Amino acid sequence: MQDLALLDANGDPDFMTSLARGLAVLRCFSDERRPMTIAQASRLTGLSRPAVKRCLHTLVRLGYAAQEGVHYALRPKVLSLGYAYLSSSTLAMRAQPLLDELRDELHESCSLGVIEEDEVYYVARAEVSRIMSIALRAGSRLPLYCTSMGRTLLAGQPRATQEAYLRRTDLKPLTANTETDPAMLLGVLRHVADEGYAIIDQELELGLRSIAVPVLGRDGVMAAVNVGTQSASVSLAELRSRFLPPLRRVARELAAGGLHNP
Repeated sequence: MQDLALLDANGDPDFMTSLARGLAVLRCFSDERRPMTIAQASRLTGLSRPAVKRCLHTLVRLGYAAQEGVHYALRPKVLSLGYAYLSSSTLAMRAQPLLDELRDELHESCSLGVIEEDEVYYVARAEVSRIMSIALRAGSRLPLYCTSMGRTLLAGQPRATQEAYLRRTDLKPLTANTETDPAMLLGVLRHVADEGYAIIDQELELGLRSIAVPVLGRDGVMAAVNVGTQSASVSLAELRSRFLPPLRRVARELAAGGLHNP
């Protein structure tokens, strides 16, 4: 993987390449890729097949993965890794009951996300029903440039940081509505920062609309909270008139905790 190569090149004597490789193999599993062969994991991670084989063998021995023939799949023990964060994160713990209440009030799915490695990481979610083709849950990742939480989080970054992100990111059109022009996206981010919310209208997936607002911490925007809905049932005007006020209320309640960025 490119990031592993860069870290190796830095010559950091305390950096454990073997651990980084194992985590890379662990992360290449997803809803769309399970179970996997050594060859598939090698292609996804950029690691050699012998290296991937050793990583998977170790994961199997430790109980984090299982082998059936030439295929490998994750075991439930992997959940303990994510639970360690969720159980110790003040932000996630504070957010979950607020998201549950917001879901019951709006009868739509709600999420809380943070920036991690140029993606939106979902750290809490309250779901009414599945409205996307992919399942979203705590630990899910989505692009920044075409999601409401992603744009909200990016809008809280300095202009130079935004430009650097857009230069290194493959801005793929996920639907016919996806904005992929860097100059246009910078303009969108300025508007989001000025208005204090972001709306996505079928840019991530056809039929899906969402609205997000920032959660402010001591160091600036520390997270974003959003509501997603079907475009056929909720208009853009309703997102602003009915969804935005309670979203902002939840964001204020989270910010009232005076939390640092996660």
